[in-house]
Amino acid sequence: MTKPYRDNLPISADGFMDQFMRLKRGSVSRRHFLGVTGLGLATAVFGRFPGAGQRAYAAGDLGTQMSIATWPNYHDPATFENFKAATGVAVEVNVFGSNEEMLAKMQAGATGWSLFVPTNYTISTYSQLGLIDELDLSQVPNFDPATQSARFTSEGKVDGKTYALPKNWGTTGFCVNTAKLKTPMQSWKDFFEVAQTEADGRAMVHDYQLTTIGSALVSLGFSFNSIKPEELAKAEELLIKVKPHLFAINSDYQPSMRSTDAWLTMCWTNDGAQLNRDMPELAYILGKDGGEIWTDFYAIPKSAPNKPAGYALLNYLMDPQNAVKEHIANGAPTTDSRVIALLPAEITSNKIVYPDEASLTPLEFGAAVTLTDPGRAELMARFKSA
Repeated sequence: MTKPYRDNLPISADGFMDQFMRLKRGSVSRRHFLGVTGLGLATAVFGRFPGAGQRAYAAGDLGTQMSIATWPNYHDPATFENFKAATGVAVEVNVFGSNEEMLAKMQAGATGWSLFVPTNYTISTYSQLGLIDELDLSQVPNFDPATQSARFTSEGKVDGKTYALPKNWGTTGFCVNTAKLKTPMQSWKDFFEVAQTEADGRAMVHDYQLTTIGSALVSLGFSFNSIKPEELAKAEELLIKVKPHLFAINSDYQPSMRSTDAWLTMCWTNDGAQLNRDMPELAYILGKDGGEIWTDFYAIPKSAPNKPAGYALLNYLMDPQNAVKEHIANGAPTTDSRVIALLPAEITSNKIVYPDEASLTPLEFGAAVTLTDPGRAELMARFKSA
């Protein structure tokens, strides 16, 4: 039985997570959750600081609807519900599993997106191809570059011009069902070996060349971003060898891990945090041999049909009071020190979300060349069709 919380007592870490899971199950209201965890108070206090609580919308006619392209399991649905309540604009969410999919859709034209979520290494390509707008930061007063970590946000600028604003950063590791798999795993070399043995028929890789090929390259001692033909050939040999043992090639892997149809999968930080939070036997591991560190951004397509609403939603998402709810829900680390100050210690001390520096050191940011490299694209196509 859950013990009641008194408003005048600080909530413990265990109590916070208990209340969070009750919120996720729908057994308590958001108002109750914000009240007992103190987040409601933090929001109210923050709102009294200069610059906080800016307009949630941009100038101009916002219309009644807009579309955003983003990643699986990546937003708190209440964010878009609250945005609609504040502005009257309904948000349609389009989900993609790779940056290549997003780029192909953009190049084909008429996406209907007024905002989308590309990853750091793609921004320069989008700007060079003329597919995204340089941002008018006067329409995003809630964004404060002084509170952002340059380590994770620099690729939002190209030639000194801002084309994208940060959503969050993270890592690419793998998720292991420790109740099913007993082999110790610490590296991508371990991942591919276990996928063929103890996890035979139960392992998943992303439907995304950057991470699937990149992680195979790392397991062989090569750079995550390699485009060298001889190194790609060895990565292909490994992937073709592993493929008969896989459960699936899919970037939306949470359902299979939750149902225990899959026991092992390539995994992004936010999914790893969500899965471990709900099923503690699902461990998130960063490869000691390397892997990916990334930042996802918000950008506005040049072809956006509703740019005022795109800016309105972008400004709304840059408000720390709204961003903190997104980060609590999706589990990815923030680039904004204002948001970190509002997050509970249970999250900021979570090593899945905020790993120590030693764990990050072997990781590489994706390189722009990998997005359009024909060798990697053709390798992925052969792997999927094999």
